[in-house]
Amino acid sequence: MTAIARLSRKPWIWSWIAAFAVWFATILVTGGASTFGLSQAALTFAAFSIIVGIGQMFVITLGPGNIDLSVPATMTLAGTVALKLMDVDNGMILPGLLVAVAIGVAVGVGNYALIKALRIPPIIATLSMSFIVQSAAIWTNRGLRIKPPSFLADFTTSSTLGVPNVAIIALLISLFAWFLLEKTIYGRWISAIGQSMPAARMAGIPVDGTRFVTYVFCAVLASLAGYLLACFSGGAALNMGGEYLLMSIAVVVIGGTAVAGGDSNVPGIWGASLFMFLVVSMLNTYGLGAGIRLVMTGIIIISVILLAGGRRPGMR
Repeated sequence: MTAIARLSRKPWIWSWIAAFAVWFATILVTGGASTFGLSQAALTFAAFSIIVGIGQMFVITLGPGNIDLSVPATMTLAGTVALKLMDVDNGMILPGLLVAVAIGVAVGVGNYALIKALRIPPIIATLSMSFIVQSAAIWTNRGLRIKPPSFLADFTTSSTLGVPNVAIIALLISLFAWFLLEKTIYGRWISAIGQSMPAARMAGIPVDGTRFVTYVFCAVLASLAGYLLACFSGGAALNMGGEYLLMSIAVVVIGGTAVAGGDSNVPGIWGASLFMFLVVSMLNTYGLGAGIRLVMTGIIIISVILLAGGRRPGMR
């Protein structure tokens, strides 16, 4: 089997091919005038999807039914409370970050407490938690839009050697996630749980502890994304995390992670996140109406998922 044939069997490669194809199609229309700007924008906005997508990927790897619907609310609460605590003071950046992380830990603990104590499906438990967290964000925000400290505002909107700083943070988190999945016993545990929870219990794997840590990890990444997004956008809004509910799931699926669990895919998260931003940019560049853009986006996403899964319409 040739190297190209082996590469084509990697689920994540199709999201990257799709992202490049869409990027190239957009550049053709602009005559190459927006190449650098489009690339930077794609890396910048994809970074937030990558961070929340990695957390969601860990949860989905645990197997069917595992999903975290509290991601948007966690982002909103973390961003709101952190900005309020920092109060535009550069000296409060670290305390603000620690509070954001603490909120993520609290939400993760709450999520798994509901799952374990009430024995309800994760989708119901995390949805219930999202209502509680969003209510806390509304109470905390009270209609105010507090600006981030100047250092954070400049950092999140700037680049280093042409690469957006938020993309560099996303890369560091991705490398850490890859290390956890591929080089640690924790990564083997969540993979085994995703393949068969009863078999994992029989093998002596601490299933409850592993699932608990995974839900906390997902919530912490969501809170970190909210912290960065609030600083990037110049303030925390109550709807700032809304688009990341479906986005965090879509990038996992498009990136080639097995929805049935037991298999994860960090490179695919990057390709899928870039693709999701670029496809909207391409359709906007071509001047298509909103309805047509939504239809075309859906068709393109389905096509990429079919290619990543190695399936064709009509095949089982």
